[in-house]
Amino acid sequence: MLRQFGAFEPVGKEELLRRIAGLKAMMAERGIDFAVIMENVNRFYFTGTIQRGMLVIALNCEPLLFIERSVERARLDTPLEVIPIRSDREVRKTLEEKNILQGKGGLELDVLPVAVFERFKNIIGFSDFTDLSVLIKELRIIKSPYELEQIRKSGAIFSHVFTRAQEVIREGVSEVEIETHLAAAARMQGHQGLSRIRGFNMAALPMCVFTGYTTGLASYWDGPISGVGVNPSVPQGSSFNKVRRGIPVLVDCGISYNGYVTDETRAFTVGEMESLFRKPYEVAREIIEDAEHFGKEGVNATELFQRAIQMVQQAGLEEHFMGHGEGRVSFIGHGLGLEINELPVITARHSRLLEEGMVFAYEPKFVFPGSGAIGIEVSFIVRKDRLERVSDVPIDIAYV
Repeated sequence: MLRQFGAFEPVGKEELLRRIAGLKAMMAERGIDFAVIMENVNRFYFTGTIQRGMLVIALNCEPLLFIERSVERARLDTPLEVIPIRSDREVRKTLEEKNILQGKGGLELDVLPVAVFERFKNIIGFSDFTDLSVLIKELRIIKSPYELEQIRKSGAIFSHVFTRAQEVIREGVSEVEIETHLAAAARMQGHQGLSRIRGFNMAALPMCVFTGYTTGLASYWDGPISGVGVNPSVPQGSSFNKVRRGIPVLVDCGISYNGYVTDETRAFTVGEMESLFRKPYEVAREIIEDAEHFGKEGVNATELFQRAIQMVQQAGLEEHFMGHGEGRVSFIGHGLGLEINELPVITARHSRLLEEGMVFAYEPKFVFPGSGAIGIEVSFIVRKDRLERVSDVPIDIAYV
């Protein structure tokens, strides 16, 4: 019924039960007897809904999905049985009846506010909890065929966005105006309009346009280019800065489809690109193409990072790679899924063998403060023998 209003097919019960079984196996290995999942993204992963409530997964019984609001919508979203409650205080009775409140419990302590944590302990009369978030992050790192289908559908939207970018990027047009056109193009193709990011005080802007001096100003955002935004309350993203001839315009998109996000960046210029940016662009392209050739299951993520650094050093561009000055970041890639900053992270120190089903964005970028920036970002799916691109948009500079 919801599909007629633009919603998508809910996650299948078999898929959800597979995920829950996977978490149970990890809990058993770590001596965790039951898990309480409250955070929206994690509840969506295990249930297919983010309606207000909580999910309890215990080793000794079926999953218990408590919904406070809206019960009707939750029943449309998820194939799991819904237990209506008027408040979370009603949860304790069911947990006691099913003899769940024993042993060790698990909570998402990386995101759960302390006040919620303390209140919940008092409500259920149980306090022996450990952090569950590490297990959930590890479980989510390998995407199922269903999830990869959503990732590919997300990636397909990029062609519409970047085609529209070639139509609206013109000399004298502001970053914000360009972003507005591109966001509309993405939404019309099914982009949900929101990209989620995990972390305290972090927010992800799904569509950003950068050009000229705004690319070189550092901010709190953990990325090589943050932009300046339109005011200090959101000091990142597109601004009222205008496009100039010969200066690259970077369109950085986080496209989310049915919950799943992909992340790509392409460069555009009005007229011939200034010489400052030509060599860095070629190095960025070489890094992307090398990853496509070299990357596959079994390759260590640190190897991808080191190969990129070697190409940057050979070109003498270390000072400008992945930001400049205090704006530099230590990664060149980040995992994708229901959030834009999942595992794996492609850095020098995070050793992890790539496995089939992992998804990550790879983004070699160069920043020249006061002048501009250039770079490319591509989302990859790890396969046994290669890296699969999630979009078919060329990585060439688009001249407009």
